[in-house]
Amino acid sequence: MDSDVEMNAASATRTSTTTATANTFAVLREEDISERQEEDISKVSSVLSIAREEACVLLHHYKWNISKLSDEWFADEEKVRHTVGLLLNGNDRPRSRKLTCGICFEGYSSDMMSSAGCAHFYCHECWEGYISAAISGGPGCLSLRCPDPSCGAMVLQRMINKLAKEEDKEKYARFLLRTYVEGSKKTKWCPAPDCTCAVEFLGDENYDVSCNCKFNFCWNCTEEAHRPVNCETVSKWILKNSAESENMNWILANSKPCPKCKRPIEKNQGCMHMTCTPPCKFEFCWLCLGAWSDHGERTGGFYACNRYESAKKEGVYDETEARRERAKNSLERYMHYYERWASNQTSRQKAQADLHKAEKEQLAKLTDIFGIPETQLKFIVEAWSQIIECRRVLKWTYAYGYYLDDKVKSEFFRVPA
Repeated sequence: MDSDVEMNAASATRTSTTTATANTFAVLREEDISERQEEDISKVSSVLSIAREEACVLLHHYKWNISKLSDEWFADEEKVRHTVGLLLNGNDRPRSRKLTCGICFEGYSSDMMSSAGCAHFYCHECWEGYISAAISGGPGCLSLRCPDPSCGAMVLQRMINKLAKEEDKEKYARFLLRTYVEGSKKTKWCPAPDCTCAVEFLGDENYDVSCNCKFNFCWNCTEEAHRPVNCETVSKWILKNSAESENMNWILANSKPCPKCKRPIEKNQGCMHMTCTPPCKFEFCWLCLGAWSDHGERTGGFYACNRYESAKKEGVYDETEARRERAKNSLERYMHYYERWASNQTSRQKAQADLHKAEKEQLAKLTDIFGIPETQLKFIVEAWSQIIECRRVLKWTYAYGYYLDDKVKSEFFRVPA
């Protein structure tokens, strides 16, 4: 169909409104996104001969996929309208001068009542509360239906603009704008805090991209840029850093359970004579976990535990001690890599802060002192940026090394004995 071809061609031939770096990605501001969104809404409204608000609802339902919308619309318009909640012919306002609100059951004049194009009329105060509650609940308000449970009529944006508070109108518009990006497979919001830009990816393979806010992130997983380490490794490493398993490893490696109540106890000073906290108060030996009353041999002012030493020499290990040893080794190995990963992260953040200060203050001072134009001092910024990039790569090599098979691990990742 001509109309179908027209919409698809318009969508396919549209180019980015911002400059792409090496033709791999383009950064879009909110103004650019809003312009594109309005362009799509206007095209669909014109081709399908429907109101702007109806075109907006349809595009949101089809995740802004013009091709899919046009295919299903021209195949069965009635079915699409029923699914989305767009009534073909909305009910006219009743001729009765006074109506009863279906929510508060108060009587109002007809000009104080509205409906979503269906036969269910409600007073403007109830509509305002209904809309406000929906918008407070999040983006689901974009699919808001008539309050009557048996009715599926969609509440269009013109009713939102007519009856909602100003702050609710702004939230609704922002939700709508965000769905335009979130529904696209080629566009993603920048994950940096407080950044309102999106990035459109124009390449064929996953790639690290850079936003206008100078935050670099991985297009595939939206985590901080981490090449050459793959997304799976980064995901596992981030999860491990926040997992409770490391807390349990620490408990196993640095504490022992009370032989009586099993409460974990840490020994941070003093002799081997341990006393559990109330109400247990069990006294035991830290080395062998036996009752302290069984330890009668005194050596050098401390009660010595010969049973533990003899068992260790004979190779007889308690399962609890074996678990503690494994946990300790696991924790030490993890800390070896984590400390170096975190150290490079800290150094990178320091270098970023120093670069920002240099760009803001120090380059101008150098220009004043030596009379050199700032344009000739760009090599300082480039060198500093290279240091930041090297810190990033070095940081992620430690996450890579942690998961690397010991058989192929290089000497660089040697774990201390």
